Amino acid sequence: MVLALFIAGCSNTSQVNSNAVLDKEHVVNIDKLEIYHFHGTHQCYSCKTVGAYAEETINTYFADELKSGKIVFGHVNVDLAENKELAARYGAAGSSLWLGTYDKTGFRKEENTNVWYKISDKEDYISYLKGIIEKRLSGDLS
Repeated sequence: MVLALFIAGCSNTSQVNSNAVLDKEHVVNIDKLEIYHFHGTHQCYSCKTVGAYAEETINTYFADELKSGKIVFGHVNVDLAENKELAARYGAAGSSLWLGTYDKTGFRKEENTNVWYKISDKEDYISYLKGIIEKRLSGDLS
């Protein structure tokens, strides 16, 4: 019985170690991170807030990365013809916050819908988005 528990314990340890290896495989070197606040010509309070808090987060915590070009940030009006190609690349049709990561394998895009649930608490929004950006910059795409 003790031997069975010992073997089961070793089995669980192996599982944890193999998950750690899997997690390391999902870490990549990020060349650039794009963060876009897509919106229409007419914006409601919530749409404006999502963009304003995102801009404040980036300017406050990622000014060096923004200056160096490692991070690109912008407010993009999807109603303007000159923005159609960028909006199509991300799949943005209206108000949304998108992150695009570039690495040696190419481009990945993701819409972050969680920010909409955080606009009533500015500190929570900024803390949350700061954490997401830090994860992406570190190469964690999970």
